[in-house]
Amino acid sequence: MAGIVVIGDEVTCTGFRLAGVDTASPAPEDAATAFAKAREEADVVVVTAEYAQHLPEATLESALAAKHPTVTVIPDIRERERPENLPAKIRATLGIE
Repeated sequence: MAGIVVIGDEVTCTGFRLAGVDTASPAPEDAATAFAKAREEADVVVVTAEYAQHLPEATLESALAAKHPTVTVIPDIRERERPENLPAKIRATLGIE
């Protein structure tokens, strides 16, 4: 089982690979498949905001709310896309905001 898996563009993933982290840079249309595989194999899944946009909204919301694995969305190294206010979105999804 992988400890951490990062899903994102090649440049962002290169930095994580240099730190010894498992990464995936699928084609955008394959992002959901890579995300599902990472959730099965990892304790922590990090996905860039750009790739998160290619995931079904319900899939991402349920993954963010799940206890395991921990899932988070980060900006890519070039900051082309920034994640929205995810803590607020999670609280709203759970009905506590």
